[in-house]
Amino acid sequence: MKELPILERRELDLESLPKGQTSRLRIHLVSNGMGDPIQVPVIVIKGKEKGPVMGITAAVHGNELNGLPVIYELAATIQPKKLKGTIITVPVVNIPGFLENSRYYRDNADLNRIFPGKAHGTASEIYAYYFMEKIAQYFEYSIDLHTASFGRINSLYVRADLNNSVTSRMARLQNPQIIVHKEGPDGSLRSALADRKIPSITVEVGNPLRFQRKLIRSSLLGVLNVLRHLKMISRQEKEPKGTPILCRDSFWLYTDKGGILEVLPDIRQMVKKGETVAFLRNVYGDIIDEYKAPEDGVVIGKSINPVGDAGSRILHLGIVDGR
Repeated sequence: MKELPILERRELDLESLPKGQTSRLRIHLVSNGMGDPIQVPVIVIKGKEKGPVMGITAAVHGNELNGLPVIYELAATIQPKKLKGTIITVPVVNIPGFLENSRYYRDNADLNRIFPGKAHGTASEIYAYYFMEKIAQYFEYSIDLHTASFGRINSLYVRADLNNSVTSRMARLQNPQIIVHKEGPDGSLRSALADRKIPSITVEVGNPLRFQRKLIRSSLLGVLNVLRHLKMISRQEKEPKGTPILCRDSFWLYTDKGGILEVLPDIRQMVKKGETVAFLRNVYGDIIDEYKAPEDGVVIGKSINPVGDAGSRILHLGIVDGR
């Protein structure tokens, strides 16, 4: 396969990119302490015909990597000459975090809590601002690919505003195990895009710092389903085979002491109100606390790191929509 040239640009100028081709770019967002550019990789697949602009992002948290091969395989699958519209993919949004295997930006800020950023602010705020202004402003639809954070595991689930008919359909087309009805938290990329009236969903593709091929494949098929639904690629969308568990809300349970944590249920397991979901032991092995489910629900994700201070996460409980 012929390797495409990489174009270095200060701006993402879609109009200047050739139709019916895939373009690889490095977009200069900000400069580091040496005055050298921090460049974000962008793959633009531009169809021969006009149509929607889909933005697909990964590694907003630098240690959440399953989204990268989703983007690579998507770019290898799409035939630009048969595409209607444009797909803008960003395999790594958070370059400093990615290079340090870290969730956070260089100033220890969570990049996904400060969008749309500020032109004059902290290092992470400025970075987020220029990502929005130089890249994300072109999106008309958005799929943001994440995973669990370090020390936790996730199901394949989607967070979306199910009161919005567009994002509700996008979520269901992912064929996830679980869908959680939530607006994007303040400062998230999804929330910043929603403020600009850009339909956006967050897809949580398993676990951090690894590639999970089955989940990557499922996520790729979900993205292709959305592209078919938007009539950007041919063939009818494939209706999801399974029925996802729909949650009207979700929240984390936390410890109130430090110690050695054992979380009992598996991800995707249903639990009942009052059911014991975790034990906490001291370093001598004595059980010092027992945690119970406050409501009936499904385990969306959970901690797998046994060692934690007071206030450590236990599990992510989804409250199933009984309607």
